[in-house]
Amino acid sequence: MIWPTENKPRAAIQLNHEGQLRHFLSIEGLKRELLIEILDTAESFIEVGSRSIRKVPLLRGKTVANLFFEASTRTRSTFELAAKRLSADVLNININTSATTKGESLSDMLRNLEAMAVDMFVVRHVQSGSPHFIATAVTPGVSVINAGDGRHEHPTQAMLDMLTIRQHKGGFENLTVAIVGDILHSRVARSEIHALKALGAAEIRVIAPDTLLPVDVESMGVKVFSTLDEGLRDADVVVTLRLQKERMEGALLPSEHEFYRLYGLSAERMRSAKPDAIVMHPGPMNRGVEIDSAVADGAQSVILQQVTNGIAVRMAVMSMAMSGQINALAARGGQ
Repeated sequence: MIWPTENKPRAAIQLNHEGQLRHFLSIEGLKRELLIEILDTAESFIEVGSRSIRKVPLLRGKTVANLFFEASTRTRSTFELAAKRLSADVLNININTSATTKGESLSDMLRNLEAMAVDMFVVRHVQSGSPHFIATAVTPGVSVINAGDGRHEHPTQAMLDMLTIRQHKGGFENLTVAIVGDILHSRVARSEIHALKALGAAEIRVIAPDTLLPVDVESMGVKVFSTLDEGLRDADVVVTLRLQKERMEGALLPSEHEFYRLYGLSAERMRSAKPDAIVMHPGPMNRGVEIDSAVADGAQSVILQQVTNGIAVRMAVMSMAMSGQINALAARGGQ
């Protein structure tokens, strides 16, 4: 087992009878054509952000509830902006002050929110599989979007990264992508690997000390490197990950200083990659731990573009999922 897979999402629950999105829970199992559709739809939404009025009416009259059981800045903010740019009403639930702190179950919370005519739940949870559980519990016609669940997946982050890569590299077939850092605890790494494989990347590398690599990670179709210079050699894309200390159990590293010495992304180390390689980071960044400021703010960095693309990708996923739910309900009505 590479990452915890209890309540593992399956592709089938995400799709309606026509293969359209109903929920977006996981990249694993989704076909290349659907991922390309998400990217193409997101591309069409990018120009909305440059308008004087940054809105389209696709989710007008719909209500989106953000359920974030785990801290977030970029993901929560971009989901909220995406929903509002689609003209949806947005309900941000403060979990720390919600009735769940008084003993209310998650199921009862969902039922009460559904009674308020909520059409979509955006869920971030510390437990792997929680969005999948919610997707199986909601009433027909309600969509669930995974905004990151435990160490399992972060599918919208992967798709905004794929969009950023495509914008700079044109395609995926000839690319070597290196993912550096805390692979073991990273839901982003898992989703990125699934997305890159589906989209046909030539080579996917993971670079980390043994203590931060999942068991049998090679079974995911990646090449493993224990030294940074070797792993970065001739890479087209470099994705660096933070140390997720909140998920670590025990002493997996001697120190942050030692990690930076061996695996920190510096301008000198980037010389091993191709001259036109791009540098990505899903955030939040720990400068001087996994990445040097000269690289994070340098000419090869596309980190802020990732954030901008996050709004367009989340608009795409939300609009596609709601459309898929509408078509699923129409099919049920015709049966």
